[in-house]
Amino acid sequence: MLRSMLLAGSALFAVTATPALAANTPPAAPRTDVAEDGQTAAETTGEDIIVTGAATRAVTQITNVDIQKVLPGISPLKALQTLPGVTYLTADPWGNNEQNISLFVHGFNAQQLGYTLDGVPLGDQNYGNYNGLSPQRAAISENVGRVVLASGAGDLGTASTSNLGGTIDTFTSDPKPEFGISAAQTVGSYEAMRSYVRLDSGDIGQNTRFYVSGVRQRARAWDFEGYQKGWQANAKLVHDDATGKLTAYFAYSDKAEPNEDATVVSATQTYQPYIRPFLYPNFKGMQAYLANQLPYNNAASYAASGANYSNYYSAALRTDYLGYLKYDWNVTDLVTFSNQAYFHHNDGVGIVAGPITVAGLPQLFSFYYPGVAGSSPTSATNLARLSTIFGGSGLATRTTEYRIDRVGGISTLRAELGNHTIELGGWYEHQSSSAYRRWYALDVNNPSSPYERPRDLADPLITQYGSEIRVTEIQAHIQDAWKIIPTLTLQAGFKSTFQHARQRVPVQPIPGSFTGSRELPVGRINTDEWFLPQVGVLWDATDHEQVFVNAQKNIRQFQTSAAAGLSPFALGSQTLFEFFKDNTKPETSWTYEAGIRTRRALDLGPLTGFEGQISYYHVDFSNRLLAISPTTTITAIISGAPIIANVGSVKTDGVDAAATLRFGDRFSLYNALSYNNSRYADNYTVGAAQTVVPTAGKKVPGSPDWLNKTVATLNGDGVELQLIGDYIGRRYATFTNDLKVPGYFTLSGRIGFDMPLSGEGLAKKLNVSLNVTNITDKKAYSTISVGAASGTYNFFPLAPRQAFVTLSAGF
Repeated sequence: MLRSMLLAGSALFAVTATPALAANTPPAAPRTDVAEDGQTAAETTGEDIIVTGAATRAVTQITNVDIQKVLPGISPLKALQTLPGVTYLTADPWGNNEQNISLFVHGFNAQQLGYTLDGVPLGDQNYGNYNGLSPQRAAISENVGRVVLASGAGDLGTASTSNLGGTIDTFTSDPKPEFGISAAQTVGSYEAMRSYVRLDSGDIGQNTRFYVSGVRQRARAWDFEGYQKGWQANAKLVHDDATGKLTAYFAYSDKAEPNEDATVVSATQTYQPYIRPFLYPNFKGMQAYLANQLPYNNAASYAASGANYSNYYSAALRTDYLGYLKYDWNVTDLVTFSNQAYFHHNDGVGIVAGPITVAGLPQLFSFYYPGVAGSSPTSATNLARLSTIFGGSGLATRTTEYRIDRVGGISTLRAELGNHTIELGGWYEHQSSSAYRRWYALDVNNPSSPYERPRDLADPLITQYGSEIRVTEIQAHIQDAWKIIPTLTLQAGFKSTFQHARQRVPVQPIPGSFTGSRELPVGRINTDEWFLPQVGVLWDATDHEQVFVNAQKNIRQFQTSAAAGLSPFALGSQTLFEFFKDNTKPETSWTYEAGIRTRRALDLGPLTGFEGQISYYHVDFSNRLLAISPTTTITAIISGAPIIANVGSVKTDGVDAAATLRFGDRFSLYNALSYNNSRYADNYTVGAAQTVVPTAGKKVPGSPDWLNKTVATLNGDGVELQLIGDYIGRRYATFTNDLKVPGYFTLSGRIGFDMPLSGEGLAKKLNVSLNVTNITDKKAYSTISVGAASGTYNFFPLAPRQAFVTLSAGF
């Protein structure tokens, strides 16, 4: 019934793009979807938000104004949730907590997409990242000028090794031409406070201007006593003249994000709570819980909790420094040469403090303390001895300590030669990353907190493993946009990509102590792909309609981490690594797109305008890799090397359709309907017995088949009301589709007031707004963690209704 209602409700809007196309922007030639300066007419003039790019691919974007309308300070990726084909879920309303992010675009997950900030690569967004950082750490939300989504295939020049399923390019705003100060203060549910300030210099001479800005955010988690908090600072300088444009950018981010645990769902797990928070700072309660004297928060006792036990705390602490220098040289009126150099340093740690008796930890610790464990690691005597070793609290603190250092450069030469626009480009990056797994004591007389890095307090008791990885990335592309006739453009080109990676292991795990592992592999793995073609056509069918078609091949290079992702460097033996290197190919995809865009002014009574786009896509996805868990219950505390299996191919077909109806300047109604059908084409086998796992014909888990988004906006004199409806269809939760979670609908809203100003006051503008998320207080499964063929999965809860008031001013 609900699906029928959605289809019926969306039939009126049977064409896709975005909540709004820039009303003054006519159809343009290819590549105008990505402005070189990171700004658009919508951004600089205050027009509306989302624009369909005039390209041979399905490209949509959302600008700063409407990002902040969703929720001030929101993650740029979370704001994309209103776009067709996008599913973005987290357990916090801002979308900032990286531990429980779930992002799908057309059946591809977050690690199969490409990400950049002003052209600088941001890596693949894997949790515990090894080759980048999240957009919300790379730029303060309020400083984001726009976010561009290529939902099928990204630009050939995108600096990414993971963009199988499209790209998300975030652009920071440029300094404003006039001096000014912008400030905003947000307060809201669960002690939320966000303070933002930005100073724009205006023109300081010779067409040079800059801004500096900072933000401080602190908010309590809605279901436990953990505080998401941090500081960020951004600075940007632009010098622009007839010769070219010089841009310098720097970002600092220091964030602490306490994490909750996902709830394990399986037939053997009788206790399955909706939330699974940590117990910090109630240390006495934690001690009573471990002694089975206190069912925490009316939940099950420790003994009865099984895999859904409570930890004392868990958190991700991340410090990042990111910067770039870019010069766009106008060689002639027809030739431009852009060069960009960048760096990124990250120092991070993931922390979990939990019971020493869970998840096979007694067995693990017996390898490091054999005299203590004796022949029975789980005996009461042994556990008491282990507790003494780890500080007498019955708890141990596990860390994964990360470091990333990246330097790179991007060059693009573009020349207009008659009816041809030729582009040559290259990208080089050198990565140095490390990951060390360590265990620390948790002192019963001086318990630690999730906001402290254990290495700053004491030496580790155990260094379980240490990995050092070096990676060189090289990518080159060439393309030609040929305007055959004024209304018909053919775009074609190809890119080449090369990844050379090597690992050394200063600290090897004791054989048997690391689940499924004897050792971490040492050595090199190189993957080269010389020819990844792209061809597309853009036809201006009328003054109001464009037709586009595109075909493109892409590759996802192997992930390179011993601690996260589908990485050959995390395999459990040198033999497995050598076999993988000789026999496994990277994931590849062929994406085919076709669609039509339209923008029309209408004179139909109250209806004055219509904008939209409809697109169809088909994907042939080859060499699909899955991490096959060596255990039947998925847990996070004692990770181990998974089995990486090539499960064959995936076939995807889908349709995105969205449109905006405009009723004068007062009211607009946007609706987007998406259908995705991604299915495994093959079975796969596991184990020495070659047991067949029947995945052929099954849907890719985690990705919903139906999505529907609606945005209704009403403008008055200084007042704006907005409602956002979001339906997410059912999602399968295992590879064989034996378990699934139901679809659900959420509603959020905003009311904003422009305060009247009079006299000679200092303020130039003043606005107050109220945002309410999950208005109906819906309970549902947000992110689901898929890691098993059948029988089990994990989920994170949907954040409840929350309200936030923001006062923003310009001086």
